[in-house]
Amino acid sequence: MTISRRGLILFSLLLAAAWGALVVYGPSCPLCIVPSGDSGATEPPSDLNAPNPLPLTSTVELEKMTWMEVRDRVAAGATRIIVPTGGIEQNGPYVALNKHDRVARAVSLRVAELLGNTLVAPTVSFVPEGGFNPPSGHMRYPGTISLSSDTFQRLLGDIITSLSLHGFREIVVVGDSFESQADIVRAVTQRTPENTNGATVRYLSEFYNYDDVRSFLKERGIQERPESFHEELAFSLQLLAIDPDAVRYDARMRGAGRTLGGIDLGNREALTALGNEILQRRAEQVVRALR
Repeated sequence: MTISRRGLILFSLLLAAAWGALVVYGPSCPLCIVPSGDSGATEPPSDLNAPNPLPLTSTVELEKMTWMEVRDRVAAGATRIIVPTGGIEQNGPYVALNKHDRVARAVSLRVAELLGNTLVAPTVSFVPEGGFNPPSGHMRYPGTISLSSDTFQRLLGDIITSLSLHGFREIVVVGDSFESQADIVRAVTQRTPENTNGATVRYLSEFYNYDDVRSFLKERGIQERPESFHEELAFSLQLLAIDPDAVRYDARMRGAGRTLGGIDLGNREALTALGNEILQRRAEQVVRALR
């Protein structure tokens, strides 16, 4: 019997379709497990207690760790975690949009190092920055990314719940943006031991204590005048210590940006040291509050 080329192709397609149906609907197919409700997909994975092939890491940054490293660090006592929140917003003509992200993370890392047995979660970049229709607040400027208060609070709630499921017993939520403080408080107060697996969830107002930073600068003889654009020396000095490019330092030294609030920014070494001092001062205040 002779089979035409067309018939062979059709037979191959029918065979492939039959095999696909068997894979999808066959009762013994291992790929047919649909995670729902209390199905087997919620059971602890078989390798959950497998030995870690790596030495115990010393990093405090959660996202740079493997899941085994997180497991072992928590088991070794690192049961406190800081959740920093920042923001992506306009900050005037010289400062990067992620100003609050950079500063919140830098302070949180210093806090974790000072405390010990403390990790730092990935920075939450997206916070309320203004309305959408019509655009208001920072949303009037290109590059800003905003969330509604409800979305932000739900996001924090899910992050807190996730961390509580993995053994963290103290979850500290902090923010470097004034506009997000009230929403952080609401998100934290909605968490109870019942919905956080017994973990304690805390908000620290001491983290966002810029009145103290401004007083500190005045004690150093720095009397800043307000600028017409959204930049303040208290923030930019910290950024200068973290990453000079975040305040476009080299470029602004060649133009009008050399002066901020009446303060000449030319002495880079002294201002960088001052920025580091502010970061350390803030971290130590948070450590005292937590202890």
